[in-house]
This record gives sequence, C-alpha cells and structure tokens, in this order.
Amino acid sequence: MSATATAHTNDNYLNHEKGLWSWLTTLDHKRIGIMYMITVMLFFFIGGIFAMLLRTELIAPGRTIMGPETYNRIMTYHGTIMVFMVIIPGIPAFLGNFVLPLHIGAKDVAFPKLNLVSWYCLIVGALVAFTSLFYNGVDTGWTFYTPYSIRTQTGVTFMVVGAFIMGFSSILTGLNFIVTVHKLRAPGMTFWRMPLFVWGLYSTAIIQVLATPVLAITLLLIACERLLGVGIFDPTLGGDPVLFEHFFWFYSHPAVYIMILPAMGIISEVITAFSHKTIFGYKAIAFSSIGIAAVSFFVWGHHLFVAGQSEVAGIIFSFITMLVGVPTAIKVFNWTATLYKGSIEFKPPMLFALGFLFLFTIGGVTGIMLATIALDVHLHDTYFVVAHFHYVMVGGTLMAIMAGIYYWFPKIFGRMYSQFWARITFVLIFIGFNVTFFPQFILGAMGMPRRYYDYLPAFTALNRISSIGAYTIGLGFLIALGVILQGIFAGEKAPANPWGAKTLEWTTASPPPHDNFAVEPIVTAGPYEYR
Repeated sequence: MSATATAHTNDNYLNHEKGLWSWLTTLDHKRIGIMYMITVMLFFFIGGIFAMLLRTELIAPGRTIMGPETYNRIMTYHGTIMVFMVIIPGIPAFLGNFVLPLHIGAKDVAFPKLNLVSWYCLIVGALVAFTSLFYNGVDTGWTFYTPYSIRTQTGVTFMVVGAFIMGFSSILTGLNFIVTVHKLRAPGMTFWRMPLFVWGLYSTAIIQVLATPVLAITLLLIACERLLGVGIFDPTLGGDPVLFEHFFWFYSHPAVYIMILPAMGIISEVITAFSHKTIFGYKAIAFSSIGIAAVSFFVWGHHLFVAGQSEVAGIIFSFITMLVGVPTAIKVFNWTATLYKGSIEFKPPMLFALGFLFLFTIGGVTGIMLATIALDVHLHDTYFVVAHFHYVMVGGTLMAIMAGIYYWFPKIFGRMYSQFWARITFVLIFIGFNVTFFPQFILGAMGMPRRYYDYLPAFTALNRISSIGAYTIGLGFLIALGVILQGIFAGEKAPANPWGAKTLEWTTASPPPHDNFAVEPIVTAGPYEYR
C-alpha cells in the first residue's frame, strides 16, 4: 500500500465544514455514518428502557408495575425498535458507512446523495412508527401477526407504514454498498484483497436488496387491509393468515443475517489485528459469507413447523436450516485457528470479539436444536426461543458492534478512550447477558411461554435472576456510553494506527481527512499480511 500513515492533522472530516446545517446536508460518508451512530444509539437507549420495564414487571408473579395491556405494548415497542431501528441498521449503516470506502481506498460511496436519503428514510420512518403511540399504541408483537394486527383498534397502521419507510433506508444502503464495492475499489484492490468486513457488508447488501422489498410489500398489504378492507390475510374476508407468516419470515429470517454477517466481518478484523496473525482461511471465510447469504433465503419455513405446513416441507426446511451451520462453523473454526499461537492482546475490542465467539456459538447450537422438528414442537413459543434469539442478536450483533466501536474509535474520532473502563463494560455486559438469558433456556424447557405478562410461581427464581442480569447489562451499556463520551471530548489524541492493524483505513490520518486519503492508495498485497 503506497499511502503512508500521517500524523493527526487539523483538517479532517469533523471540522471540514462547521454548523448543524453542514451535517444535515452532508454527502460525506463518514459524517453520515456518525449521524447513523447517534440515531441508533438514541433508539437503543429507548429500546433498552422498554427492556428494563419488561424485566421489572417479570421480576415476580402477578402485577408489579404495569397491567397486561401495557406489557404487550412495551414488549412490541422493545422488539420493533431493537430489530428495525437498532440491530438491522446498526452495523451496515453506522460502521459500514464509515469504514467501507476507507477499507477499499475510495473517496466516498458510489451514490452520496442516496446515502443521505437513506438516513432521512430511517428518521422519517421511525417518527411515523412512534406516531402509533398516540393511537392506543401497538400490542401485536414486533411480528405483526395477522389477523390480530388487522382487527385490533391500535396504531398498527402507523407502525407498519413506518417500518415500510425504514425499509427504503436498508435497500438504498445495500444498493450503495454493492455498487461501491464493484466500481470504486482502489488500484490493485481485487476481490481477493478486500478485507473480510467488506465481504460481510457485500453479502449483507445482497440480502437487503433482495429480501427487504418482500417485507415492504407485506406491511403495505396489512395497511391496505386495515384501511380498505381488502381480504388478503384476514380469513373472515377470504384471506389467509398463514400467507402473512410466509411473506414475513421470507424477509425476517434473512434479516437475521443482515444483522449477523457484518458482525462476523468485524470479528474477522478484530481477531486478526489483536492476534497479530494473517487470517486463517481467508477465501473460506469470504465464500462462507456468500454461502450464508444464499442459504438464508430458503430457511424461513422453520418458523412454521407448528403452522400446519406439510411434513415434506417441514423436513426440507429443517435440513436447510441445519445446513446454515456449515458456513457458520467454517468461520468459527477459522477464527479459532487464527487465534492459535497468535500474539494475542486482550484489548477491549478483542474481549468483545472473544465474547462474541462464546455467545454466538451458544446461539448457533441452540438454533440447530430448534431446527429439529420434534424438539421445536415442544420448545416453540417458549422462553427457549427468546434466549436463542437474544444469544444470536445481542450476544452476536451487539457484542460485535461494541468490538467495532472500540476498534475503530481512534480512527473515527482521532482520540483514545479509557482502556480500563472499556474492559469494565465488557465484564458487566458479558456476565449480565449470560445471567439474563441462560436461565431462559431452562424456563423454556420447563414450559414457560413467551410474550406472557404473568407466570406460575415455579418460574419465579429463574425470572428474578434474569431480571437482575438485565439490570447488569443496562449498567454496562451506561458505562460504555460514558467511556465513549469521555473519549470523544477528553481522550488523548490517537496515532494513525494504534493497534498495528494492516488494513487500508489505518494508512490515513486519525480522524480521516475529508477526501479520506491524501494520495490515492495502490494495493499490492492482501489485507492481513502479518509477518
């Protein structure tokens, strides 16, 4: 790479232009990434408050702080905010937007104006969704299952229209990334020299572009059925509620990989940097990302094992679901092999990456269990599914987001954060997470149904432990916010490459200049050439 690391300079993307208006109209991918960061963190805070309220209610049987109708609404908003406003846009829109052009030696994404429009789509869609609070709220759960979502006298229309608008944010981001990867790579940056985070974002973008329109159309059909009385999903109007499940899960299971594939890309970057080794099996990891993206379109039926689908369909979906474990296991094996005999530094990003490996593996193994039809019939709609989902989403995606933030923080803001307090956040989040969700596997196996406001006294002890764990997670994320703010406003100035990483973004200043690179980089080797 011919571009050399430069010292901290006064002219960078943060101060290139001044004033709020310059941010709201910016076309700089780095500033748009920062705006996504602020937006996602705000939504995460709101969704986290709802989570704390849920766990407070469930700390004991009977009514604690709210009634069943309020509980259902809070559960719905927690799920909807965390899925559609935090986890799906979290890594691609924030870290992807900031890092991808730097990773491939580009000055910006292919369509800067569409990039800004995608952020406004997220904001407008979220505002429309929150409007539902003024129309009796929404109590359908984040899946909006029909026919209840059609008949209930709540603000479902605003919520689904808001999610419809937010879908455009996801589609535009995916299109931008695909074209950027194909057209704007630096000289010498072949596909087999791209960092694995780029491979993760590229695979994710394919899913975003192909799957999101299906959800958008489905949500629009719900709105039309509620407003116009057209019979699509409501059986009293000649519709089929199971058709909704097919449409919804055709998107929503690939959406899991929208959340997790870029997370896996972050883990590849962090483990390589802090093991000080060339990644083991680079092409295998890259191909596995594409393989997961491809298989993800054919597994939605495992959500319908108890919905009356044919036995043959159930067996096929069960087999394909288990097949996803193959490319996933390839990644885990290659990460472990990279760690083997590496010169490992246990810096905060690495701690979160190792936490990801532990938690995501549990989530993946329990996913294989739920793909087994006979076992799924028993565990379906129990807290076992809740625990599995959170081990994948929180234990996977959010751990990777924290690893990515701590890893690229010096590059994004040009400052260092407190290593000690960052490690404390890992300890609190990791321990709190396991204390929260591991007991839920046991609760599910004992038969406790999910989405219930109340439960039998026999489930009290495990629920109380789970709630204490939730408070611990909340404390961990609050301290993490303090670490980030302290680093931004009072941290020491960061060198261009504090971790000794080998990818292209570390060859430019910290924070990067407006045009990313003072001289166009020329790539002459792979992304992880450690000696």
